[in-house]
Amino acid sequence: MDVIERWSGRYACLLQAALRLTNEQFAAQLGIAVRTVATWHSDAAAVPRKEMQQLLDSAHEEAALTARQRFALLVSGERAPTASSPAGAQTLHFAIAAVIRDHQVLLVCRRDDGASGITWQFPAGVIKPEGKAETTTVRETLDETGVHCAVRQNLGSRLHPVTGLCDYFLCEYLAGEAANTDAVENVDDMWVPKNSLTRFIPVDTIFPPILAVLEEQT
Repeated sequence: MDVIERWSGRYACLLQAALRLTNEQFAAQLGIAVRTVATWHSDAAAVPRKEMQQLLDSAHEEAALTARQRFALLVSGERAPTASSPAGAQTLHFAIAAVIRDHQVLLVCRRDDGASGITWQFPAGVIKPEGKAETTTVRETLDETGVHCAVRQNLGSRLHPVTGLCDYFLCEYLAGEAANTDAVENVDDMWVPKNSLTRFIPVDTIFPPILAVLEEQT
């Protein structure tokens, strides 16, 4: 298992993702303020003070074996290039937006090289070096769909088996009509009822915290 000599905001967020906890749940487990967890998400290079380092050590050491294995996988994804990547390349890092309007959620239909030719997904974009996940979430949603939104809640992160490291955000609709404003990558976009989401995206591929928060609001 990976041993973290010095925790950073990024590693703390990866531990949170491995434990599959919301910001509030992670803060409660560590006995710290939610705003501290939010700071780690906004500043990956932040180095927690000594007492916080010890709390993170304990959370990692006391985690279930499966959670520690997930953490090791996430960390290795951050540190090591893939076999097909040039030396020094880093795993792609994506920001994913679950945009809510009343009882609907926004989806985009992407062009895909797979057998179906298309696939429904949440609006998403690559987080550029030194970029912020929250800013990317809002910008990419607007670029892809013409919809203005605001981040309401960080839902956590995971290493997606296909795309790479993903940060997920619950977003509030502000304005704009949904339209396919990125015809190169997408075929269409649309608002779908929350309770019909799994008709478009297989339930086993949806990040569990997204399903949980949508069920809470239904």
